[in-house]
Amino acid sequence: MTVPNPETPSAAPAPSDFIRDIVAQHVAEGRYSKIVTRFPPEPNGYLHIGHAKSICLNFGIARENNGQCNLRMDDTNPTKEDVEYVESIIQDVKWLVAGWADHCLGFKPKGRVPQLQSVNGASDYFLPAVCPSAQNSDELEPFFASDYFQQIYEYAVALIRKGKAYVCDLSPEDTDKYRGTPDTPGKDSPYRNRSVEENLSLFERMKAGEFPNGARSLRAKINMAAPNIWLRDPVLYRIRHAEHHHTGNAWCIYPMYDFAHCLSDYLEGVTHSICTLEFEVHRPLYDWILEELGLARPLPHQYEFAKLIPTFMIVSKRKLIQLVDDKIVSGWDDPRMPTISGLRRRGVPASALRAFVTGLGVTKFNSVTDIAVLEHAIREELNKSALRRLAVLRPIKAVITNIAPDQAIELDAVNNPEDPNAGSRKLRFTRELFIESDDFMETPPPKYFRLRPGGEVRLKYAFIIKCDEVVKDASGKVVEVRCSADLDSRTGGPTASRKVKGTIHWVSATEAIDAEVRLYDRLFDTAEPDADGDFKKHINPHSLEVVTAKLEPSLANASSDLRYQFERLAYFTLDPDSRPGKPVFNRTITLKDAWAPPKK
Repeated sequence: MTVPNPETPSAAPAPSDFIRDIVAQHVAEGRYSKIVTRFPPEPNGYLHIGHAKSICLNFGIARENNGQCNLRMDDTNPTKEDVEYVESIIQDVKWLVAGWADHCLGFKPKGRVPQLQSVNGASDYFLPAVCPSAQNSDELEPFFASDYFQQIYEYAVALIRKGKAYVCDLSPEDTDKYRGTPDTPGKDSPYRNRSVEENLSLFERMKAGEFPNGARSLRAKINMAAPNIWLRDPVLYRIRHAEHHHTGNAWCIYPMYDFAHCLSDYLEGVTHSICTLEFEVHRPLYDWILEELGLARPLPHQYEFAKLIPTFMIVSKRKLIQLVDDKIVSGWDDPRMPTISGLRRRGVPASALRAFVTGLGVTKFNSVTDIAVLEHAIREELNKSALRRLAVLRPIKAVITNIAPDQAIELDAVNNPEDPNAGSRKLRFTRELFIESDDFMETPPPKYFRLRPGGEVRLKYAFIIKCDEVVKDASGKVVEVRCSADLDSRTGGPTASRKVKGTIHWVSATEAIDAEVRLYDRLFDTAEPDADGDFKKHINPHSLEVVTAKLEPSLANASSDLRYQFERLAYFTLDPDSRPGKPVFNRTITLKDAWAPPKK
């Protein structure tokens, strides 16, 4: 059997958008020797579906231009960051770009910090793109903003020497008050006109750890009356006496994002720094820092695009942490979470996630995306690649009375009708079967084409059966249906011309395996769960149901690398909680979009 590979790169043409048009123009002009982008998450949580859009945009541009995309940890706030998050980000990015753009992934030798010729020059070496699947992948690591703390500190000193930065003693609260509002100008800090010598001395003492947290900061000297509030003497450095996950206790002052980000881009040779729209107002500061330092050209430039805002999901890291801490979900990789690790555990193929975010396009206008668009992309991919298998989630026994107890009829079943190369497998039809309890009704409504007393249905890949007798327990519950099979109606057989309207699935009761099956649904029961500020109120109480199912025996050898369609039910994947003889399957998505809010 040939198993389809859901990660095979598509032959579809490269997408087009306004950022790609800008890059194409720069390539045509020969402006840069190599196109370099970057994906710089802060390691203070797990990546979510919104990050997937940025990953695919940055890696996509690098891929389409034979360039490089650096994975860089924006680790400038030691009080919120952790090695756990660093490791999860690396795993998520590698998974999402594997087989598609991993040859563009910029890593560096582990433990090596780029060295500069001087604070006014570029790095003395430029790391080539490195595929993380290479044999030496254990010797590689992502870039870290903290790799450049010494260089960034020297750049801050250079700004002080030019009279463009000063040490301020205002508290964080007073700094905000002095900044003014978008409609009213700010006012100068009383410490704004300190001499260069005093500022250099105070900044060195900050670095030496003489002052407590919040006692002093380093601020850029720009314009407290600037219409753009981010240019009103923004803070460049603050004091944080905290151990850093990457640099330990080497530093007690840490650069702010706006200061570290543009300089990290420059030091890595980034050409196109692509951010979401909320950073558009930060761009003048990005440019000011690079220009005031008089850095050698070419300089990086920032471009902004609209972020992904999906329905039925929360993507705020702060609120996702609440879901984890309050044990509303089992962890960051709970399959109901919008995290990349949660989507992966749920069984969403990386190719489907890439197709989804790429299909949305890249614009400058924020809008809400119906999560049904993602679900459609998942179904499209899984329909092509998932292996078909038989499973019964809520079993009821069916006894075929004209089959001997020790008789087994071997049948052929296709693995994927969408892929002729997927081949087929053998099933064994036995006297005792399990069918879905929903596929039998003693008193059915009109136009019910499944099994009923005196009625006939076809069993998938097998025979037409007729319900002859119903067996109930003492409470009146149906526990068994006794049927006869038309053994001349075998599917695909020479005398299988007789037709019936209904076809249902089944498994052999004597050969089926037991499995825990987790039926995941949307975590929230409304499209905009945070619209009223109380997202926990909108948790879907039916977002997870666990059943013990009966599966065809071939699923005893299920692989976590593959996806399965339980025929007539949904798509499923093997969960990491599985153990030998105790498989656990997660429902990735139903076969059709029939979602409706649960009744309250």
